Amino acid sequence: MSAMVLSFNLAISIAIILILVLKFKVSPVISMVLASLYMGISCQLGLGGTVESINNGFGNLMTGIGLPIGFGIMMGQILEDSGAAESLAKSILKAFPGKKAPWALGLTAFLLSIPVFFDVTFVILIPLGIAVAKETKRPLAYFAGAIAIGGVSSQTFVPPTPNPLASASILNFDLSYIIVAGTIIGLLAAIFAMFVWFKMLDRPGFWNPEKDETGLLDMNQEVAVKTDLPAAWTALVPILLPVLCILTGSFWPVVTGSEAPAFVSFIAQKTVAILLGLLAAYLIFIKKMGWAGISESVTGSLKQAGVVLLITGAGGSFGAVIQATKIGDVLVSGLSEGQSSTLVILGITFLIGVLFRVAQGSGTVASITSMTIMASVAATAQCHPVYIATAALAGGNFIGHVNDSGFWVVTNLSGASVTGGLKTYTFNTITLAGMAFILTLIAATVFPMV
Repeated sequence: MSAMVLSFNLAISIAIILILVLKFKVSPVISMVLASLYMGISCQLGLGGTVESINNGFGNLMTGIGLPIGFGIMMGQILEDSGAAESLAKSILKAFPGKKAPWALGLTAFLLSIPVFFDVTFVILIPLGIAVAKETKRPLAYFAGAIAIGGVSSQTFVPPTPNPLASASILNFDLSYIIVAGTIIGLLAAIFAMFVWFKMLDRPGFWNPEKDETGLLDMNQEVAVKTDLPAAWTALVPILLPVLCILTGSFWPVVTGSEAPAFVSFIAQKTVAILLGLLAAYLIFIKKMGWAGISESVTGSLKQAGVVLLITGAGGSFGAVIQATKIGDVLVSGLSEGQSSTLVILGITFLIGVLFRVAQGSGTVASITSMTIMASVAATAQCHPVYIATAALAGGNFIGHVNDSGFWVVTNLSGASVTGGLKTYTFNTITLAGMAFILTLIAATVFPMV
């Protein structure tokens, strides 16, 4: 089938997703499956072959990341319900008072959003932001923006959140690469974005309370203080234990010069590693919450998990059909080999993510679609596939605006108007993801094969 026909069918399948989601408010899961059916049938994969690709794409992706995503969501819910997440945030704020407080809140959000969804992180931290804003006599925008930047960054780039976790399976590389690269790129991009945000707020006239705030948030109201929170370290153990297990398995051969023992390889498997983090949360908080409390927390988290897993799996189905048509080869067939083609491939990856992000709002759909489209040509990029992953993740979270639920969470809870929300959330996602993409290009140039 010609390149023109394949490209035309891909454009139609993308349009199907966007029209169904935006105009008719159809679930992204259903929209992606329908688009997959059109793509496969129109590209002559056959009726049976198309359905087989859809099923295999869903199953293969879920085989690699289904349980880890579920365990990660359960762990995050326990940290939230136990109060450990809030305890960690307060401890960090205590260590970095005064003018350092916005930085402390932003970095706390980065840490908390590794196991906890961004929306929940913001809900946990914004009351602390309000309290510190009152204490320091600084506009709430400093703290709301910092929380948004830190939370969005780690949610975008650091496993076990779905997008970075899926990247290792889609692009076929060891999970430790995205843990290290995602953490470094995400953290550096977040620090840069916060620096820019604070400098912009320091400029007279950038933040106009009359236009950028609704006035509905009472900054004189006392914030309720919880006194029965667990120790801050209790939040760190479940977060860091899986990371330590995975990195130990990956770096064992490098440090010792021999293969990792069976037990080390076992605990380094992402499913086992994140399960250990979840079990650690059980053991740490069982006394405070009781079996009934933990069971209720985990059961509640499964509602979120179901939606996330279906969307992620449907993205895998769409990607499998796209790969079966070989459209990825067509997209880069005219590129020359060498560093120039590497940069162009990363650019295409980023732009595909941006297109989906701006059009339909979901960073999960945007990132996974971008990665799966480019997966078949990853070998031609002359760089490690982790850079394709970070380019897709950056593009998939670029320009968060009114069709993104995170926009409204930040806007409403921080007392901002739509204009204020565009500054607090949209401006910062542009700065954050843009810098992450620049860092990806630099890293791919300096350390192409890591």
